Amino acid sequence: MDLRERVVVILSGGLDSSTCLGIAAKEGHAVYALSFDYGQRHRHELDAARRLANHYGVLEHRVATLPFLREIGGSALTSDELSVPTDGVIGGEIPVTYVPGRNLIFLSIATAYAEVVGASALYLGVNALDYSGYPDCRPEFIDAFAGAATLATKAGVQGRRLRIETPLLRLTKADIVRLGLALGVPYEWTVSCYQGGDVACGTCDSCRLRRKGFAEAGAVDPIPYQVAF
Repeated sequence: MDLRERVVVILSGGLDSSTCLGIAAKEGHAVYALSFDYGQRHRHELDAARRLANHYGVLEHRVATLPFLREIGGSALTSDELSVPTDGVIGGEIPVTYVPGRNLIFLSIATAYAEVVGASALYLGVNALDYSGYPDCRPEFIDAFAGAATLATKAGVQGRRLRIETPLLRLTKADIVRLGLALGVPYEWTVSCYQGGDVACGTCDSCRLRRKGFAEAGAVDPIPYQVAF
Protein backbone atom coordinates (compact mmCIF):
# COMPACT_ATOMS: atom_id res chain seq x y z
CA MET A 1 0.00 0.00 0.00
CA ASP A 2 1.35 3.41 -1.04
CA LEU A 3 1.39 5.59 2.09
CA ARG A 4 2.76 8.69 0.38
CA GLU A 5 0.66 11.85 0.40
CA ARG A 6 -1.23 12.21 -2.86
CA VAL A 7 -0.99 15.55 -4.65
CA VAL A 8 -2.14 16.98 -7.97
CA VAL A 9 0.27 19.12 -9.99
CA ILE A 10 -1.26 21.39 -12.60
CA LEU A 11 1.26 20.84 -15.40
CA SER A 12 1.30 23.16 -18.41
CA GLY A 13 4.65 22.01 -19.75
CA GLY A 14 6.26 25.38 -19.04
CA LEU A 15 9.14 26.38 -16.79
CA ASP A 16 7.13 27.18 -13.67
CA SER A 17 4.82 24.17 -13.63
CA SER A 18 7.71 21.80 -14.38
CA THR A 19 9.55 23.25 -11.39
CA CYS A 20 6.48 22.58 -9.24
CA LEU A 21 6.48 19.00 -10.50
CA GLY A 22 10.14 18.70 -9.58
CA ILE A 23 9.42 20.04 -6.09
CA ALA A 24 6.50 17.66 -5.52
CA ALA A 25 8.59 14.71 -6.70
CA LYS A 26 11.54 15.74 -4.51
CA GLU A 27 9.22 15.94 -1.50
CA GLY A 28 8.33 12.30 -2.06
CA HIS A 29 4.66 12.69 -2.87
CA ALA A 30 2.52 10.38 -4.96
CA VAL A 31 1.97 12.74 -7.89
CA TYR A 32 -0.98 13.03 -10.25
CA ALA A 33 -0.46 15.48 -13.11
CA LEU A 34 -3.25 17.44 -14.78
CA SER A 35 -2.85 19.40 -18.01
CA PHE A 36 -5.35 21.38 -20.05
CA ASP A 37 -6.02 21.52 -23.77
CA TYR A 38 -8.04 24.73 -23.81
CA GLY A 39 -7.71 25.77 -27.43
CA GLN A 40 -4.39 27.52 -26.92
CA ARG A 41 -2.34 28.58 -29.92
CA HIS A 42 -0.23 25.43 -30.02
CA ARG A 43 0.16 21.95 -28.56
CA HIS A 44 3.92 21.97 -28.04
CA GLU A 45 3.46 22.65 -24.34
CA LEU A 46 1.16 19.63 -24.01
CA ASP A 47 3.80 17.45 -25.65
CA ALA A 48 6.28 18.85 -23.13
CA ALA A 49 3.89 18.07 -20.27
CA ARG A 50 3.67 14.44 -21.39
CA ARG A 51 7.45 14.10 -21.53
CA LEU A 52 7.81 15.64 -18.08
CA ALA A 53 5.09 13.43 -16.61
CA ASN A 54 6.81 10.35 -18.01
CA HIS A 55 10.19 11.53 -16.76
CA TYR A 56 8.93 11.90 -13.20
CA GLY A 57 6.89 8.70 -13.27
CA VAL A 58 3.64 10.31 -12.10
CA LEU A 59 0.88 7.90 -11.10
CA GLU A 60 -1.43 9.37 -13.71
CA HIS A 61 -1.34 12.19 -16.24
CA ARG A 62 -4.65 13.47 -17.48
CA VAL A 63 -5.31 16.09 -20.15
CA ALA A 64 -8.65 17.86 -19.74
CA THR A 65 -10.12 19.29 -22.94
CA LEU A 66 -11.82 22.69 -22.60
CA PRO A 67 -12.71 23.87 -26.12
CA PHE A 68 -15.11 26.53 -24.87
CA LEU A 69 -12.24 28.80 -23.81
CA ARG A 70 -11.34 29.22 -27.49
CA GLU A 71 -15.01 29.63 -28.33
CA ILE A 72 -15.27 32.44 -25.78
CA GLY A 73 -12.03 34.04 -26.97
CA GLY A 74 -10.96 37.35 -25.52
CA SER A 75 -7.25 36.46 -25.36
CA ALA A 76 -4.36 36.39 -27.79
CA LEU A 77 -3.75 32.82 -26.61
CA THR A 78 -7.21 31.59 -27.64
CA SER A 79 -8.17 33.86 -30.54
CA ASP A 80 -6.60 34.09 -33.99
CA GLU A 81 -7.96 37.63 -34.28
CA LEU A 82 -5.59 38.94 -31.59
CA SER A 83 -1.81 39.06 -31.91
CA VAL A 84 0.65 38.07 -29.22
CA PRO A 85 2.47 41.26 -28.19
CA THR A 86 6.25 41.30 -28.63
CA ASP A 87 7.14 44.73 -27.22
CA GLY A 88 6.98 43.81 -23.54
CA VAL A 89 4.33 44.38 -20.90
CA ILE A 90 3.15 47.89 -20.07
CA GLY A 91 3.25 48.43 -16.32
CA GLY A 92 -0.15 48.50 -14.64
CA GLU A 93 -1.97 47.00 -17.63
CA ILE A 94 -3.29 43.46 -17.95
CA PRO A 95 -1.91 42.14 -21.24
CA VAL A 96 -3.98 40.70 -24.06
CA THR A 97 -2.45 37.28 -23.33
CA TYR A 98 -4.58 37.06 -20.17
CA VAL A 99 -7.15 34.27 -20.64
CA PRO A 100 -10.42 35.21 -18.87
CA GLY A 101 -11.21 32.75 -16.09
CA ARG A 102 -8.39 30.35 -16.91
CA ASN A 103 -6.92 29.71 -13.46
CA LEU A 104 -10.36 29.87 -11.87
CA ILE A 105 -11.53 27.10 -14.19
CA PHE A 106 -8.30 25.10 -13.96
CA LEU A 107 -8.35 25.13 -10.17
CA SER A 108 -12.02 24.12 -10.09
CA ILE A 109 -11.37 21.09 -12.28
CA ALA A 110 -8.18 20.23 -10.39
CA THR A 111 -10.14 20.38 -7.13
CA ALA A 112 -12.66 17.88 -8.48
CA TYR A 113 -9.84 15.64 -9.71
CA ALA A 114 -8.11 15.84 -6.32
CA GLU A 115 -11.29 14.67 -4.59
CA VAL A 116 -11.61 11.70 -6.92
CA VAL A 117 -8.01 10.50 -6.50
CA GLY A 118 -7.86 11.32 -2.79
CA ALA A 119 -5.23 14.05 -3.08
CA SER A 120 -4.78 16.46 -0.18
CA ALA A 121 -2.98 19.24 -2.07
CA LEU A 122 -2.79 21.00 -5.43
CA TYR A 123 0.51 22.37 -6.72
CA LEU A 124 0.20 25.45 -8.91
CA GLY A 125 3.11 27.36 -10.44
CA VAL A 126 1.75 30.90 -10.14
CA ASN A 127 4.17 33.72 -9.43
CA ALA A 128 3.46 37.22 -8.11
CA LEU A 129 6.89 38.82 -8.74
CA ASP A 130 8.29 38.24 -12.24
CA TYR A 131 5.01 37.63 -14.05
CA SER A 132 2.71 39.16 -16.67
CA GLY A 133 0.31 40.90 -14.30
CA TYR A 134 -2.52 38.38 -14.55
CA PRO A 135 -5.10 38.87 -11.76
CA ASP A 136 -5.52 35.11 -11.25
CA CYS A 137 -1.87 34.74 -10.23
CA ARG A 138 -2.19 36.91 -7.13
CA PRO A 139 -2.03 35.46 -3.60
CA GLU A 140 -5.40 37.06 -2.79
CA PHE A 141 -7.03 34.96 -5.47
CA ILE A 142 -5.35 31.75 -4.33
CA ASP A 143 -6.44 32.33 -0.72
CA ALA A 144 -10.01 33.11 -1.77
CA PHE A 145 -10.22 30.01 -3.95
CA ALA A 146 -8.88 27.78 -1.18
CA GLY A 147 -11.67 29.01 1.07
CA ALA A 148 -14.29 28.42 -1.61
CA ALA A 149 -12.98 24.91 -2.28
CA THR A 150 -13.30 24.05 1.40
CA LEU A 151 -16.94 25.16 1.38
CA ALA A 152 -17.81 23.53 -1.94
CA THR A 153 -16.38 20.02 -1.56
CA LYS A 154 -17.28 16.88 0.32
CA ALA A 155 -13.69 16.66 1.54
CA GLY A 156 -13.86 20.18 2.91
CA VAL A 157 -17.14 19.59 4.69
CA GLN A 158 -15.68 16.47 6.29
CA GLY A 159 -12.71 18.43 7.60
CA ARG A 160 -10.17 17.42 4.94
CA ARG A 161 -9.26 20.88 3.68
CA LEU A 162 -7.53 20.87 0.30
CA ARG A 163 -4.23 22.75 0.41
CA ILE A 164 -3.19 24.84 -2.55
CA GLU A 165 0.59 24.84 -2.65
CA THR A 166 2.20 27.74 -4.54
CA PRO A 167 5.92 27.25 -3.84
CA LEU A 168 6.97 29.76 -6.51
CA LEU A 169 4.57 32.52 -5.54
CA ARG A 170 7.10 34.92 -4.04
CA LEU A 171 10.20 33.89 -5.99
CA THR A 172 11.81 35.84 -8.80
CA LYS A 173 12.17 34.06 -12.11
CA ALA A 174 15.89 33.79 -11.42
CA ASP A 175 15.14 32.13 -8.08
CA ILE A 176 12.84 29.67 -9.84
CA VAL A 177 15.50 28.82 -12.40
CA ARG A 178 18.12 28.26 -9.69
CA LEU A 179 15.73 26.04 -7.75
CA GLY A 180 14.78 24.00 -10.79
CA LEU A 181 18.39 23.50 -11.84
CA ALA A 182 19.27 22.36 -8.33
CA LEU A 183 16.43 19.85 -8.54
CA GLY A 184 17.55 18.63 -11.94
CA VAL A 185 14.38 19.72 -13.75
CA PRO A 186 14.89 19.01 -17.49
CA TYR A 187 14.26 22.55 -18.71
CA GLU A 188 15.35 21.55 -22.21
CA TRP A 189 11.96 19.85 -22.56
CA THR A 190 9.87 22.78 -21.35
CA VAL A 191 7.93 25.16 -23.58
CA SER A 192 7.30 28.76 -22.56
CA CYS A 193 6.75 30.60 -25.85
CA TYR A 194 3.26 31.98 -26.55
CA GLN A 195 3.72 31.93 -30.34
CA GLY A 196 4.03 28.17 -30.72
CA GLY A 197 6.69 27.78 -33.37
CA ASP A 198 9.12 24.89 -33.47
CA VAL A 199 11.67 27.33 -32.04
CA ALA A 200 10.74 29.82 -29.30
CA CYS A 201 10.29 33.35 -30.66
CA GLY A 202 12.35 35.03 -27.94
CA THR A 203 10.27 38.22 -28.00
CA CYS A 204 6.87 37.41 -26.50
CA ASP A 205 6.36 38.25 -22.83
CA SER A 206 6.73 34.65 -21.69
CA CYS A 207 10.01 34.26 -23.59
CA ARG A 208 11.25 37.58 -22.20
CA LEU A 209 10.53 36.54 -18.61
CA ARG A 210 12.16 33.16 -19.11
CA ARG A 211 15.30 34.63 -20.69
CA LYS A 212 15.51 37.25 -17.95
CA GLY A 213 15.32 34.52 -15.32
CA PHE A 214 18.14 32.45 -16.82
CA ALA A 215 20.30 35.54 -17.38
CA GLU A 216 19.86 36.79 -13.82
CA ALA A 217 20.49 33.29 -12.47
CA GLY A 218 23.78 33.20 -14.38
CA ALA A 219 22.65 30.08 -16.19
CA VAL A 220 22.36 29.04 -19.83
CA ASP A 221 18.85 28.45 -21.11
CA PRO A 222 18.95 25.04 -22.84
CA ILE A 223 16.35 25.91 -25.50
CA PRO A 224 17.04 27.83 -28.75
CA TYR A 225 15.40 31.12 -29.72
CA GLN A 226 14.65 32.73 -33.07
CA VAL A 227 15.91 36.09 -31.79
CA ALA A 228 19.19 36.22 -29.89
CA PHE A 229 19.95 38.63 -27.04
